[in-house]
Amino acid sequence: MMVQARPTTARRSRAAKSGKRPALPTPERMRRAGADFERGDTGQVTMRDSPLERALARSVITQPQYSAGQKYRRHWYHAGLAGRLESIDLDRVLATDFANPSSLIGTEQQLFHRQRYREAVDAVGKTGSHVLDWAVCREVALEHVGYSLGWASRGQAYAAAAERMKSALDALCLLWGIGE
Repeated sequence: MMVQARPTTARRSRAAKSGKRPALPTPERMRRAGADFERGDTGQVTMRDSPLERALARSVITQPQYSAGQKYRRHWYHAGLAGRLESIDLDRVLATDFANPSSLIGTEQQLFHRQRYREAVDAVGKTGSHVLDWAVCREVALEHVGYSLGWASRGQAYAAAAERMKSALDALCLLWGIGE
């Protein structure tokens, strides 16, 4: 989930003077999100179609479970496990650089988040961490996560992944003291 800074008054007035409209999601993106988006007073559109947010909107999970899922994702992301968004440089030499391994921890903050993430993985177990990594962190639809667990039908796959996600989020709530 990306957090976008609100435009300052100066940027809004420049955009109004230049006649440019703010960037909006494409019709295809809106169609894919269905009803899972919010339109603010200023016209800003916030997409709410990640599996975690959809589960909260459909009352599959509770607010404390949602908060635990957000915290899990935050630790995963800041631990550097999300990977980098980069393009391929066709001019570079395709060789491994052992002097700069990207898997090494770069900062103390990254080390802290990686430790919290590992504690969470230990608390939820192998299957729970698999479901949370794919559904919450990588935002793969719950039915696809259920298929990876071995379920064949769409309904059973969704239900199995949702139940595994709820039990893993309950374990995280206990670990971090979220909710009652």
